[in-house]
Amino acid sequence: MSEKISKSLSIIKLGNPILRQSASLIENIEDKQIQKLIDDLITTVINANGVGIAAPQVAESQRLFIVASRPNPRYPKAPDMEPTAMINPKIIDHSPKIIKDWEGCLSIPGIRGLVPRYKWVTVQYIDRKGKLKHQKLVDFVARIFQHEHDHLDGIVFLDRVESTQELVSEEEYQRLQNNKT
Repeated sequence: MSEKISKSLSIIKLGNPILRQSASLIENIEDKQIQKLIDDLITTVINANGVGIAAPQVAESQRLFIVASRPNPRYPKAPDMEPTAMINPKIIDHSPKIIKDWEGCLSIPGIRGLVPRYKWVTVQYIDRKGKLKHQKLVDFVARIFQHEHDHLDGIVFLDRVESTQELVSEEEYQRLQNNKT
């Protein structure tokens, strides 16, 4: 059996029309190309210091994303979890409470925005082994899921920011975060 070799993929940027498309459902999870895409997305999100990445961000218009929360230079206070592939994901319930917090995006480098999101979401997805999963996600991980889920529908975080006054440069965001501690 050959060893899996994953590679870091190029992340497309805002303006690429693929980021504004609705992604296709994945029919065959066992497909070798889908499994390789999952491995490559995990490598890509780790190498980019991200906490999540959706297939459309690497120009693959498929309903697949990785949630990979962990502390890193972009998100030093992120909770640690194993990178998880979520295929054909859905939000099936959510909190009545919406919270604004800062988000960035690997496809929109250099900008952060205050984005309103549900505090918790109950989600359903298929894992990479083809098993249907149900999970309740809260706080930061719920935010990652909602952000990545938006990518599958051609939505970026800038579309959710309520005012341009709630946008800052990455540099200013880091300065603000460092002044909090």
